[in-house]
Amino acid sequence: MATYDKAIESYKKAVTTAASVAASAMLVRGVVNELLPYEVRDLLSSGLGYLRSRMSSQHTVVIEETEGWAANQLYDAARAYLATRINTDMQRLRVSRVDEGKSLMFSMEEGEEMADVHDGAEFRWRLVCRDNPGAGAGNGNGGRGGNGSYRVEVRSFEMSFHKKHKDKAITSYLPHILATAKKIKEQDRTLKIYMNEGESWFAIDLHHPSTFSTLAMDRKMKQSVMDDLERFVKRKEYYKRIGKAWKRGYLLYGPPGTGKSSLIAAMANYLKFDVYDLELTEVNWNSTLRRLLIGMTNRSILVIEDIDCSVDLQQRDEGQDGTKSNPSEDKVTLSGLLNFVDGLWSTSGEERIIIFTTNYKERLDPALLRPGRMDMHIHMGYCCPESFRILASNYHSISDHDTYPEIEELIKEVMVTPAEVAEVLMRNDDTDIALEGLIRFLKGKKSDAKDSKGENVDHVAKEDTKEMTVKQDVSGDQNANDVGKE
Repeated sequence: MATYDKAIESYKKAVTTAASVAASAMLVRGVVNELLPYEVRDLLSSGLGYLRSRMSSQHTVVIEETEGWAANQLYDAARAYLATRINTDMQRLRVSRVDEGKSLMFSMEEGEEMADVHDGAEFRWRLVCRDNPGAGAGNGNGGRGGNGSYRVEVRSFEMSFHKKHKDKAITSYLPHILATAKKIKEQDRTLKIYMNEGESWFAIDLHHPSTFSTLAMDRKMKQSVMDDLERFVKRKEYYKRIGKAWKRGYLLYGPPGTGKSSLIAAMANYLKFDVYDLELTEVNWNSTLRRLLIGMTNRSILVIEDIDCSVDLQQRDEGQDGTKSNPSEDKVTLSGLLNFVDGLWSTSGEERIIIFTTNYKERLDPALLRPGRMDMHIHMGYCCPESFRILASNYHSISDHDTYPEIEELIKEVMVTPAEVAEVLMRNDDTDIALEGLIRFLKGKKSDAKDSKGENVDHVAKEDTKEMTVKQDVSGDQNANDVGKE
């Protein structure tokens, strides 16, 4: 019993001592905060932190969300990278989704920690949030985030590791995070399509579903385009070595409805490139054209559709009537467009693709078509049996049908565009009814083509008859004259 009483008495003394020490510490802290300036307190805190770091075997790297006015790319990369490594069994998680078509994104909540292992070394991550003392202040940029807005809260990642792994963390782990995050963003990011107005670009999300697998196009031509794109994006050093701008030009030509716009969307989805749809009729000056080019990002596709009828391109020094044009009245010229495509201004960016489309290739100036401007000419022709099978698979999820032989024979005989075939296939969800409807449609076009051909033959025959009659009359008059002379 005496032993128990002594233990209770010792416990009370320990609690009393601890409370006294805590009270004294609080008092000292209060006095220090009251008497010492902020700068001195900050210096003491830094000194104590330095002593702790020198005595500790752990090193810590702090990655702030922003760096001055700009967003910290390493913070964004770490956030994307850690989202793929996060343990969903953590007590607190932050969950978000920024796009309806995207999956849920998990991230760390304030104060939570997680571990990641790279090349045999363990790295511990912690998300830290603190109030920003500069928020709302009018001086400096201490309260501004990467987009120029004031932030009330400053977030940062703290990456801790054993000091023997310092070199590995700096030279291997952080570059690994940046490379992995880049791949993640390329896979998940939403493509943009830009339209021009004045000297500026305006963007909306591009959700075009076209891919090379769904594109109704000749298989060999399709593979040729894919191989050319793959070769292009891997040749950065090659273009640098040969002294050429890292760009590639494609001319898509053929009748309306043959899939030119779908091919452009498939190329964008394949490469994960944004699309800049340049409306030349909105551009009044060559200088505006250059400013628009500068405003484009790298890894993008510039599209000028129906270039043969978008704008009446004039030669640099001549107008329509061959007279010299007044420079002050000069608008977009052929010379300006050529310089835009492959002149000095075309080197203002890299890894860019330029696409012209036209229904009438023969109308284009040969200067636009030479290699170095339009490197690859792609003819988008009428529907062929192979294209039909792709469309049938797209719209009705079938690879074969009893009607295929008849349809394919008709397609060989009739000039029909993929857009026309697709429209007929969409008219009914029942495969049999849709394919029978396509047969009737193709037979109708075949019959119309025959009738049109017959009318043309009759028209030509009548013209020939008229021409023969005129010749006979002229010949008769000449003979009469000859007789009179004799």
